[in-house]
Amino acid sequence: MDELSKTPLHDLHVELGGKMVEFAGYSMPVQYPLGVKKEHEHTRAACGLFDVSHMGQVMISGPKPAEALETLVCADIVGLPVGMQRYALFTNDEGGIIDDLMVANTGDHLFLVVNAACKARDIPHLRMGLGADYDVEELDRGLLALQGPKAAEVIARLCPNVCELTFMQQGVFTMEGVEVWISRSGYTGEDGFEISVPANRTDAIARRLLQESEVEAIGLGARDSLRLEAGLCLYGHDIDESTTPVEAGLIWAIGKPRRRGGEREAGFLGADIILHQVEARDHRRKRVGLLGEGRAPVREGAELYSSDDRPVGVVTSGGFGPSVGKPVALAYVNVDDAEIDSVVYAEVRGKRLPMTISKTPFIKPGYHRG
Repeated sequence: MDELSKTPLHDLHVELGGKMVEFAGYSMPVQYPLGVKKEHEHTRAACGLFDVSHMGQVMISGPKPAEALETLVCADIVGLPVGMQRYALFTNDEGGIIDDLMVANTGDHLFLVVNAACKARDIPHLRMGLGADYDVEELDRGLLALQGPKAAEVIARLCPNVCELTFMQQGVFTMEGVEVWISRSGYTGEDGFEISVPANRTDAIARRLLQESEVEAIGLGARDSLRLEAGLCLYGHDIDESTTPVEAGLIWAIGKPRRRGGEREAGFLGADIILHQVEARDHRRKRVGLLGEGRAPVREGAELYSSDDRPVGVVTSGGFGPSVGKPVALAYVNVDDAEIDSVVYAEVRGKRLPMTISKTPFIKPGYHRG
């Protein structure tokens, strides 16, 4: 553990009794004494505070950075208004997904948040793809996620103006005398805020938020079950370089101006393959949600079979959904076997457990859209 990187909140995690594990090269809390299930339930009912400082925070500046970034992502970045952020995908020449990320237009530069496990590759990819005219700076900042139905009520006590934001808006604010960058977003399916803080002030801001009675520290375990119930992909599990955005059910992340006939058609890596799949719908598999029976979770890697014993797919994320009250999973299934409400069978320890193909998210999202 001594060789792992540490976030600015490492000492606080230990002080709070966090069970520390390796995650993406960092020492991170998988849970606190409250336990994963109660942490999950607390976030759905009130407000949870997550340390996501291991994520990569990147600033891009230079001439027309939005146009430049569109050569590497399939999202509409040129059309992204100032003060808004958007989900995007880095793609490769084969149409696979190198990483998923958030892109914010701050007016004079772009602010990106990339996955912790991918940032060592993403940043060189950006520098090489954008060229010498662009400055790609990895920032030394902490990142906190305040999530749950009471998140707005809590943050209003420290920074009232933040509550004017709606889902996916972002801006610069002052909290406890510190300039912070806040977006109304998160990865739990709940209303919430992501707060980028100078590294040396992250601990103080986190401690201040934890003073509020509604707030509990939440670890990686509950973070995973929350995002799974929300039907959100985890890179390296539900999406990777072998999956295209179309197979992954992320067509909505391909900006309309980037599609066939759009004003900035294609122009990103793998565009021919991806846009062909959008139009022809001839991909052979698709990501689906699965709802199980009973309480036995179906984990990543479980093979899926049809009622007539044909292999039809594989689970990529799975567990018990505390808010759903059932096992939930994400999986890739043959397109011909992916009809909603049809039943497939997951092989778990020699038994075939029935699972129903379902729409995602599994819970009703609480995003604040104004």
